[in-house]
Amino acid sequence: MAGPCSARLQGDVAAFTAALRTLVNNPQFSDVMFVVGREQQKVFAHRCVLACRCQAFRGMLGQAPAGSQDSSSSVPPQGPFILGNVQPEVFLAVIEFLYTNSVTLNSHIALEVLTSSVEYGLQDLCKLCVKFIKDTLSVEQVCEALQAAVTYGQADLQQHCLAFIEGCTAAVVRTQGFRELSDVVLARVLRSDRLAVDELDLVQAVREWAHVSSAVLERPVPEVAALPVRELRLPLLAPSELVTLESYNQQDLLIPVENIAAAWRAHALRKGSGVPSRLCRPRRGTRPRDHHRHLEPHAK
Repeated sequence: MAGPCSARLQGDVAAFTAALRTLVNNPQFSDVMFVVGREQQKVFAHRCVLACRCQAFRGMLGQAPAGSQDSSSSVPPQGPFILGNVQPEVFLAVIEFLYTNSVTLNSHIALEVLTSSVEYGLQDLCKLCVKFIKDTLSVEQVCEALQAAVTYGQADLQQHCLAFIEGCTAAVVRTQGFRELSDVVLARVLRSDRLAVDELDLVQAVREWAHVSSAVLERPVPEVAALPVRELRLPLLAPSELVTLESYNQQDLLIPVENIAAAWRAHALRKGSGVPSRLCRPRRGTRPRDHHRHLEPHAK
């Protein structure tokens, strides 16, 4: 006689998701409340959903907020839990994902939702954010996306952003996002051979970046720019351009004197002697100069 049969059958997923979506920020039956952002917007949720979907929330909801009268009670508190450093729209996107396994994103919040997904350990949400950011990348946002990718160790997004920058470098270096890059990330960009911009324009872009960083960090220009300046390919500049560069450099000391001296030496010796080979290699967007033919054997 045959034994009993069993099977797991699945109903309409869309209907199930739609039903759960009605619970997002719905005070009915909710048992926990958050006060979110500067606006102190109230967001209602259901403890069991958050706890079963996210370990970070499970830990948060298992103990009372500091100073709560319920701190010694065996009954978990209803809050409110204060989340002042996140935008309500961003937090609601996270909540939507926890309830429905889907998320509604736009270009204004995608990077912040990515940040929250990393903070809360939500790998699937992180993947959705990365896909959206890659699909909607723009000149204005690519540097901010690259910075986030480096900060949160998203290697695939890093490569995608760098390739995007290489395709439209001249436009990217004029953006506010470029001026807000960290020195480490900017140096990483400047190591690329495929930047579509001339070296003289890159030097000017780095100078503008350095002055902004100096003002924000309240540190001298040479100090904030030390790392990126190492990646500038000064031997590619013509003698007349080096003269102009020296004139500007007397005002802010952006570039170490020895770096400029090495570029002059490359001209005098008609080769890149004493200069790292990468600094003599023209980029994709480098305008040809007569002396470049003397540097080419050194670069090979």
